Amino acid sequence: MSHFDNTFLTYTVILHDWLNQPGYVALFCTSFLASTLVPLGSEWLLVMMLTVGYEPFSTVAVATAGNYLGAVVTYLIGIRGGRWLIERVMRVSPEQQERAHNYYRRYGVFSLFFSWLPIVGDPLCLLGGILRIDFALFTLLVASGKLARYAVTAWLTLSATG
Repeated sequence: MSHFDNTFLTYTVILHDWLNQPGYVALFCTSFLASTLVPLGSEWLLVMMLTVGYEPFSTVAVATAGNYLGAVVTYLIGIRGGRWLIERVMRVSPEQQERAHNYYRRYGVFSLFFSWLPIVGDPLCLLGGILRIDFALFTLLVASGKLARYAVTAWLTLSATG
């Protein structure tokens, strides 16, 4: 086996163990990745951690921080390479881009509050970067939306199990 194969196997075992023994680091990383263009969810881990007794405030705070920082990365990608990503990688036609911009103009910057939604949330953050939305406003809307989502998820989980 090559060095690469050994390293890959080692990381695979670590990742497997890490996901089987969740903690705050796993929740932060999963929430972070779920808020980038990676198709991944993090609510399942939050629910699992709460049902085994993790402290609710800390758990929601860690998930929110990870998810918000992932959104910031997506925002920065929008600023630095959004047009290239949209046109070359995702191959979004000019007509589709115009529809997206019209949607954004129609519902405004406040649509960033809904960046927690599946499918549309990550592109909203990317578009926020492309359109160079004020970072303080971006932070307020995105962080509050993500906090609300995790808080409601925690509340529902604790209500159902309590």
